[in-house]
Amino acid sequence: MKRAAAVGLWALAALLPAARAADTSHGADLYRQHCAGCHGGDGRPVMPGAPDFSRPTSLLKPDLTLLGAVRSGRGAMPAYQGLLRDRDILDIVAHLRTFR
Repeated sequence: MKRAAAVGLWALAALLPAARAADTSHGADLYRQHCAGCHGGDGRPVMPGAPDFSRPTSLLKPDLTLLGAVRSGRGAMPAYQGLLRDRDILDIVAHLRTFR
């Protein structure tokens, strides 16, 4: 039973992005390039329906949940899977968290 649990954990870990410290500077550059047009330069949306990242409650979700939302897209937001790497998206998420 312990062996099966260990194998399961290793399989799960393989699905997660490589662990590394997020680069908020790189995230800020990517945010300006890909996100600010709708979400605003300071996190206050310029498009109706876009979340207001300047409000702390907008970022209560875990990083991997936000990663999934950016990968798949939501509502009017396009999917970025294939356009941005997971580590790039996590850098953007780290930058978003500086808006608080």
